[in-house]
Amino acid sequence: MTNAEWVAISLTLRLAALSTLLLMLLCIPLAWWLSRTRSSLKPMLEAAATLPLVLPPTVLGFYLLLAFGPSGPLGQLTHALGWPSLAFTFQGLVIASILYSLPFVLQPLITSFSAVRQEEIESARLLGANRWQRLRRVILPSCRAGVLAAACMGFAHTMGEFGVVMMIGGNIEGETRLISIALYNHVEQGDYTSAHRLGALLLAFAFSTLLLVYWLNARQRRLSI
Repeated sequence: MTNAEWVAISLTLRLAALSTLLLMLLCIPLAWWLSRTRSSLKPMLEAAATLPLVLPPTVLGFYLLLAFGPSGPLGQLTHALGWPSLAFTFQGLVIASILYSLPFVLQPLITSFSAVRQEEIESARLLGANRWQRLRRVILPSCRAGVLAAACMGFAHTMGEFGVVMMIGGNIEGETRLISIALYNHVEQGDYTSAHRLGALLLAFAFSTLLLVYWLNARQRRLSI
């Protein structure tokens, strides 16, 4: 590995870790609400949250680039606050990654939370547990496999991002050049040996993540029998 590749790997891991942490904080309460609510807004919210699954990454990146630009709402807000533009920055990549990886974290959580029996929650409530205690002592332990799977999927998906990253982050070494961008650079330069090295790294990581997720799901099914 070259020094530039190690920088890209480090930057990618930092982006994936931060994005996954923020996604879990956002998606756990949202997934619980969506798994229990009968609100008429539920289909619209689910459709909006799932949109990145079918929307081309470059489309999402393009509109985020417009939003972060000088004439966009986020661009005008950051300018009014005296902050630098979010376009072509690590902070902009974090926001884009959260939006793009949202369904990969939200959907496993919704599925897992939907399987929690209402009787368990009511029993905890009757024993005096408040909402936070019910979440911490009943809901999350019952959904441990689903929560871990959601975190793994969010982390892995962020690791392999390309289209959104290229549109909103560009190709700035040490700032926005992730593994996927570094791989693209190698291919563009005809350096297939280096491209194979990074591609094999991402392939091994993706397969290991999916293997872990399927193992967690199988283990959860065995424990629920």
